[in-house]
Amino acid sequence: MKKKHWYDYLWIWAIVYFTLGFFNILFAWFGMIDFLLPLLIAVVGGNKWFCNHLCGRGQLFSLLGGRLKCSRNKPAPAFLYSRWFRYGFLVFFLAMFGNMLFQTWLVASGASGLKEAIKLLWTIRVPWGWTYTAGTVPDWVAQFSFGFYSMMLTSLLIGLVVMLLYKPRSWCAFCPMGTMTQTICKLKNKEDRKNL
Repeated sequence: MKKKHWYDYLWIWAIVYFTLGFFNILFAWFGMIDFLLPLLIAVVGGNKWFCNHLCGRGQLFSLLGGRLKCSRNKPAPAFLYSRWFRYGFLVFFLAMFGNMLFQTWLVASGASGLKEAIKLLWTIRVPWGWTYTAGTVPDWVAQFSFGFYSMMLTSLLIGLVVMLLYKPRSWCAFCPMGTMTQTICKLKNKEDRKNL
């Protein structure tokens, strides 16, 4: 039996993150750990150690789809693994992230008011309004929280759908963070080979 490590329980982090954000949107900022740490590990280590060991979302999909048998466990369609789909989804994801940053900047500059809305799939407004008390923090901080939590929740739901339909970690095939870290690793390893 494989020895368990502390990081084998990071699926709990994924559940805690989404639960805390459900009740207070400001907890969405903790998601930046999952956004910056994989990039840092890829840049410094030149590997995908985060994806393989620290990704709580991937672990959650493995737990739900594997151990709890919530997955059909069928092979995912080949296009999900294709380069054009992975990089196309990454570009789309980065465009949505850029839009979220732009909306935050508009609020910070006073050009726009705070939009207290969590949106799924970047369009469907979620009808819960208890997640934030106006004036608790500067409006731009709250605006970033709403936007970032929306992105994290949307990607979780997409991951859950592909987990149900296909193998448990099918989301990992086109996860934007995985695509970015893989690209960083390839570039870093190519640079390292050049320097030898």
